[in-house]
Amino acid sequence: MKKNWPWLLVALFAFEAAYSLKPRADKPDAFQIREWAKLPVLVNGRVQPFDSVARNSLVIIRGNTDVPLEGNGADGSWGKWESLQGPLTERKWYQFSKRPAKLKPAEWLLEVFSDAKLADTRPIFLIHHPELLGELKLQSKGVERSGLRYYSFDNLRTNLDMMQRESLQVGQIKQELRTPYQRSLMSLHNGLTTYLRLKSSLKPENSRDFAAEVARVEQQLPAAVAAMNAERAGRPHNSELLEEFGEKIQMYQALSRYASLLIVPPTEPGQKKSDWQNVGDGLMAGLQARQMPAAIHTYAALTTAYAQGKPAEFNRTLADYRTFLAGKLDTEVKKGKQESLFNQFLPFYRSMMIYVIALLLAAASWLNWSENLNRAAYRLVSLALVIHTTGLLFRMFLEGRPPVTNLYSSAIFVGWGAVVLGLVLERIFRNGIGSVTASAVGFITLIIAHHLSQTSATGDTMEMMRAVLDTNFWLATHVTIITIGYSSTFIAGFLAMIYVLRGVFTRTLDDATAKSLSRMVYGIICFATLFSFVGTILGGIWADQSWGRFWGWDPKENGALLIVVWNALILHARWGGMVRERGLMNLALFGNIVTAWSWFGTNMLGVGLHSYGFMDAAFKWLMIFNVSQMVLIGLGCLPERFWKSGKEPGDTVTPPAAA
Repeated sequence: MKKNWPWLLVALFAFEAAYSLKPRADKPDAFQIREWAKLPVLVNGRVQPFDSVARNSLVIIRGNTDVPLEGNGADGSWGKWESLQGPLTERKWYQFSKRPAKLKPAEWLLEVFSDAKLADTRPIFLIHHPELLGELKLQSKGVERSGLRYYSFDNLRTNLDMMQRESLQVGQIKQELRTPYQRSLMSLHNGLTTYLRLKSSLKPENSRDFAAEVARVEQQLPAAVAAMNAERAGRPHNSELLEEFGEKIQMYQALSRYASLLIVPPTEPGQKKSDWQNVGDGLMAGLQARQMPAAIHTYAALTTAYAQGKPAEFNRTLADYRTFLAGKLDTEVKKGKQESLFNQFLPFYRSMMIYVIALLLAAASWLNWSENLNRAAYRLVSLALVIHTTGLLFRMFLEGRPPVTNLYSSAIFVGWGAVVLGLVLERIFRNGIGSVTASAVGFITLIIAHHLSQTSATGDTMEMMRAVLDTNFWLATHVTIITIGYSSTFIAGFLAMIYVLRGVFTRTLDDATAKSLSRMVYGIICFATLFSFVGTILGGIWADQSWGRFWGWDPKENGALLIVVWNALILHARWGGMVRERGLMNLALFGNIVTAWSWFGTNMLGVGLHSYGFMDAAFKWLMIFNVSQMVLIGLGCLPERFWKSGKEPGDTVTPPAAA
């Protein structure tokens, strides 16, 4: 049993991941929200299901995809927010027995579309800057969770004009020059704008029975056209009907300008796949054609049925619309189902959790607790890599693109490459170092990707790069190869971190371990140099075909070249005998700084053809990371007497040929 428990642990996590792919459905007599969430819409230039729209919108507004409905009151009582006395707090970390009711992302979005008055009471807006809270007079309101505070639209309603005025002023200031208060204000304003546009994306916000209104407009349309012609000819006409229609047209034109989702698909003969319309454009087109599009009737009926609590009518309308789309938008409908399954699977979140557990087990194995711990860690990392790879391939399939299409996907791919290299090292040396490296770098890069998704302006992690970068061939060559170079250089730097930390703070860095780490770093640096160099050359060819020049000293180009030069410098210093093991490790640690700057820093300068926007939060963490590497380099330069591992590991030089 003692020898088999690692396999049992892996089987447990594998079963949980496989079970998450099981198709799920709502109860037959309930609203089929899961099926509704799979319907395709066009947002940010790509077709995606309502489920993705809901998740991305909540990330922008709330920072996560949970909308809890229950929590703690002032006296410690538990219940729904509306029945508790403030101050209100979400479930504490130690309240294991509490399972608060929550709105799923799609359920929340359907509520926003159908019953905006109720949606306005949900605590979804994240505000944590004390000055902004004081300005909005919200100190005694909202829901607290781990130091963060969430507020409803009703809490903010009276401050909308003030925030609009201030956001216009702050918008004229460069992002990198804004104060924390101004950044918090703009983040809140972005969330409010997203929310307000969603409320007008399927129907007018104040419409209680949109289905009846659309039917009435369609029924009165011939009489309204006749009255309009009579007015133009100077004949008697129904002025009240014309006035009513004039108000409708103004409202539809406002929806056309403000609705953020393109929900009316091109289903008529002669229309292109790109001819999606929002609800306002669809209504105006219906008035001109004297017949409303089927999508308008469908969504009007769906929102009305949901607001009035009629699941049978909702489900019947949904089934009819799916039948209508069959044969017209099969590709889009299928993609909606597939992306909803991807959202349900959450492969990168699951991988991240397994990496953490594997890291703890591998680190514990160094304390000589049990050899089984190292075996369990290796197998868990392998399982996490399988899930990580599945998620990566799933994204590629959904996007129809290579693995790297934006900064978020580059973090996912860098982590994947690092885990592969770490497992190869563990397979060769079997000392736990490869497992620790793979799990740690895999976890860190997935955390970085998670935060990148939260800082995105749209919340959409599958959003494509700018047009000049959106070319299949070069994404499949230059970007992919140079990202593998990033992964390799980071792996070498992380191995150097293990060398220094074990040498300074523990007695576990014996000569054999030191030599194996040295061989690992040397081999990985060789690998990184090759891929960084080839990727940079391919980038120059790409630039020549895209911009008409091979090299333009763009910050991103300089960063890529810097990685190649630094890796080459490490190898030459090693070959020339200028550095021993400890010097090699210090150079590899500085390679982390070089690579982090080339990967993130150049994107945040706000200049150059590769700039994707300045991210102040990412810049702060980048500086913290760089300082941490300098501290480690300082530890690596300490005299021998400060190292707990005894004899200085660099006394014996391993010839490069032997390595």
